[in-house]
Order: sequence, then C-alpha cells, then structure tokens
Amino acid sequence: MNDSDDAREARLAIARHLAELHKLHLALAADSRRLKTLSADGHGLAEIEIAAEMLEQYMAATGAFLENMRGRFEARLPMLRRAEPRGTELAPGQGAAGHGPFWYAFSRLCAALRHAERRVG
Repeated sequence: MNDSDDAREARLAIARHLAELHKLHLALAADSRRLKTLSADGHGLAEIEIAAEMLEQYMAATGAFLENMRGRFEARLPMLRRAEPRGTELAPGQGAAGHGPFWYAFSRLCAALRHAERRVG
C-alpha cells in the first residue's frame, strides 16, 4: 500500500465515522423532540432537567474531544512544518509564491486549530 492509498483509506474511515456521528446527532434531535410530551403531560420540570443534562453532557463530550484533537495536532505542528516536500516551495498556479499545496494545507490546519481553541475556550 502506498501513501496515497493510506491517505484515501484514512479519509474513508473518518468519513464513515462522521456519518455515524451524524446519525447519532439525528437520534439525539429526535429524542429531544420527544421531550415536549413531558411538558404536555404536566411534567415540564422533567423536560427542563433532561434537556439541560443532554446539552451539558453533549458540550462536555464535544469539548473534551476538541481539546484532545487540538492538543494532539498542536503538539505535532513543529514536526508537520518540517515535513514540507522539497521542491514544492514555489508551485506555479497554486496561489501566492511560497504558498503551494503544502503550505495551504498547513495554514488550513492552523486555522482549524484556532477555531477549535475558540470553541473549547
């Protein structure tokens, strides 16, 4: 298996996991819609408590995941920065001089890390 096969396999695995996560989001949304029957049956306090618990637990779980991923990739930035393939520093037609595909992807990762930090913080 070569590097492009490994990258394709990694992308497919992540896409499958994100699809599963989307299904879980849909299930949580359906569960949250069913909560309104509690209020309709005179149990508004139960709906409020369950809704708060769901949101608090979801935010804690996603916050922990984002913080873990942010820490993992921020720790790898120096090594990733040194991984630029030689000869790609000036890729014609790939944006400003010195910003070939490698640096575009690196900048994209840095932007995603900054965004994750704002969401966690």
